[in-house]
Amino acid sequence: MEKETFTLIGTYQYSSEALIYKGRLEAEDIEVYIRDNNTVDTNPMYSNAVGGVKLFVKQDDFYKAKSILEQISKSSLDDDNKLIHCPNCDTADVNLITTIKDKKTFLGFISVFLFGGLPLFVNYLYQCNSCGYQFEIKKTENK
Repeated sequence: MEKETFTLIGTYQYSSEALIYKGRLEAEDIEVYIRDNNTVDTNPMYSNAVGGVKLFVKQDDFYKAKSILEQISKSSLDDDNKLIHCPNCDTADVNLITTIKDKKTFLGFISVFLFGGLPLFVNYLYQCNSCGYQFEIKKTENK
């Protein structure tokens, strides 16, 4: 019996992201294996320590899976499902990031580190992958 080899196709911060990609690949009849999802689900703060949630596919399906995943947009969308553009260079290659920039967020991080649980105060920013500019998007309420 020949031993099957799996190849790493992607790493993700949270298991929910990996499960979305796993579902897309399984819809194309590609066998998928996820590793470290239970560790990250137990405490999301461990994600960076273990290298994120890892998604593996059979080595024979690697190039097919890679082409399927490349078709999925990695750019951020706003509430109206439109691409978010960088206000500095106007490219749409923008991702959501979390930062610790004030006392409230730092204290929240320390309390999670010491006592466990989920962070209550997190700063969400967008970062342009082209120029590195970080910015916030102000939420507008529908009237």
